[in-house]
Amino acid sequence: MSLDQELDEIAQLFIEESMEGLAIMETGLLNLDLGAADPETMNSIFRAAHSIKGGGATFGYTDISEFAHHVETLLDEMRQGERPVTREGVDLTLQSVDCIRDMINDLGKGDVDTTRAKELEAELTVMLQSDAAPLKPEGVSSKPSANNSESGDWEIYYKPAKNSLKSNSDPLRMLQQLKQLGDLVVCSEGADDLKFGEYDSEECQLAWHLTLTGEVGRDEIEEVFAWKTDECELKLTLLSSDIVDTPPSTADSTKQSTTEEAASTDVTETPKKPPVKSAAKSSGGQENSSIRVNIAKVDALINLVGELVITQSMLSRFNSDFQSDQLEALREGLTQLSRNTRELQESVMAIRMLPISFAFSRFPRLVRDTGNALGKNVELKLTGENTELDKTVLEKIGDPLVHLVRNSLDHGLEMPEAREAAGKPATGVLELNAYHEGGNIIIEVIDDGAGINKERVLQKAREQGLVGADEQLSDDRINNLIFMAGFSTVDEISDLSGRGVGMDVVRRNIADLGGNVSVHSETGKGSKFTIKLPLTLAILDGQLVRVGKESYIIPLVSIVETIQTTADQVNELAGATELFKLREEYLPVLRLHKIFSLQADSVNINDGLLVVAEANGQRIGILVDDLLEQQQIVIKSLEANYRQTPGISGATILGDGTVALILDVPGLLQLFMERQNSASTPIAAAA
Repeated sequence: MSLDQELDEIAQLFIEESMEGLAIMETGLLNLDLGAADPETMNSIFRAAHSIKGGGATFGYTDISEFAHHVETLLDEMRQGERPVTREGVDLTLQSVDCIRDMINDLGKGDVDTTRAKELEAELTVMLQSDAAPLKPEGVSSKPSANNSESGDWEIYYKPAKNSLKSNSDPLRMLQQLKQLGDLVVCSEGADDLKFGEYDSEECQLAWHLTLTGEVGRDEIEEVFAWKTDECELKLTLLSSDIVDTPPSTADSTKQSTTEEAASTDVTETPKKPPVKSAAKSSGGQENSSIRVNIAKVDALINLVGELVITQSMLSRFNSDFQSDQLEALREGLTQLSRNTRELQESVMAIRMLPISFAFSRFPRLVRDTGNALGKNVELKLTGENTELDKTVLEKIGDPLVHLVRNSLDHGLEMPEAREAAGKPATGVLELNAYHEGGNIIIEVIDDGAGINKERVLQKAREQGLVGADEQLSDDRINNLIFMAGFSTVDEISDLSGRGVGMDVVRRNIADLGGNVSVHSETGKGSKFTIKLPLTLAILDGQLVRVGKESYIIPLVSIVETIQTTADQVNELAGATELFKLREEYLPVLRLHKIFSLQADSVNINDGLLVVAEANGQRIGILVDDLLEQQQIVIKSLEANYRQTPGISGATILGDGTVALILDVPGLLQLFMERQNSASTPIAAAA
């Protein structure tokens, strides 16, 4: 591995650990009680800020390190009880967390924007100088100390372990951090037993005698070396005031560096920053994403690979010499291979599974800030945070959830006085819940607000031309009107709503993940948005159907039921539209053989089967010749290997080697509507 690659990995590690630290800070700050802080929570927040500051200084990101130092100072005063925890202090620290996060994200662009950091730094300085904290006497350093340890001028002896360079520990970076604490004088010495014939360039052969002047606390010095104390020899000696300005002399003049000026110059230089831009992207231009895996999952995977090797060894003996009396043993071997393969598949998929708490973690802050902006009191409840789903799904569900939560905060929950007038508590409740159901994950966004005003929704939909003037809709259809593009019930545009975008994007994004979203609402009691998603985007539970000689797969998540039709249940309207009466609802019938221009066995609707599927809040009957079997399928991208095709979301290879196309139910519904609107255009040509 080249040096640049090592630096890329180190920089990426710093970014990942800093992001985790910021998440810890944000969660801790949101859980703080005003007044006296909980010591354990306060310490965890402080440690996270301190780690970010130290990491930034170590890797040469001085802008981040210096700003984090100011944040750490404020947190330390709260931690030590020198300053009460106030709403203003928490708000300013949360803004600082956002600022640090933006600065770290800027590392991938090459330049860090410090404009916001300087503004917040000025606010932090004003707060630190306020009467809430004891004023420091003149002449005393404003640098915080972790506790009331001894401080002053120091003589430091620092000798790193010989193999420290091999673990990417650069002594000069530590000297650079010391120089930020006060005036530093550096004297180096070489190893007494150095033999140039046996010299190893990857081993450190130097030690340093240092003089640090400037009322520095012992703890501040120890923090610089905290992460390497087990790999170095460190001696700290507090100097008396009468020798502060005198550099320490050494008994052996040969230990004095002959290039003292050069050594001092090296210390003052800013450490070279790792090229993070290349760390953020791989050479192929793809996102270099990483995932942390529990060691137990890795051990299980290794164990399964071992079992697979044993099974392969069992089967290989049949390759050279197979007798008919060994048929039963061959069957057993194949059964074992099938079991190993299935377990291996489940184990590999488990590695990509992460708890949904990664997506939920952003909402305590979002609810707090949005509630304050709207003047609403909101209690957030999170349940099912340990429910796991695929990392890819987890990354893509974040934005739709944000839209739904903001919608509940803005439109669902009432103002405190309105809630009290309705006999409700002044504080509204917003709940995020997640659980598994079959091969899917269900995510619910529930509020106890006013619910959807169905009369107003229907009126607005008619005004906007989304519903006919005399068209009658069921309550569920009215509720689902909020997902139509351009729909909004808000008369005035605000930062949160009123532009008619958002909910339609939610439905489209969730559909892109192979899922669906529905809403149930009761006037005066609240609303519940339910998202149903597959656990992973790589494997799908599907129903195999046959149309003529072709096989297709309908995702099980889209199927409501399958029924055998009779002639008296089907009515034909003008324009060749067929409607099937299912209990009290009329469903349009979509003939797959017409969509894809196939020769079907069931031209008469009575001879086929009707698969009732749901998409975008609307049900439709899909006419097929036969149902084959349900099975898990591995999804292959059709767009990556061919091109995007309306009505088709992907393909898979069946057990007999043939290719089956996976139907995109929302896309089929759109094609069907286009066919009704333009009967003269063959639907196959449109596809």
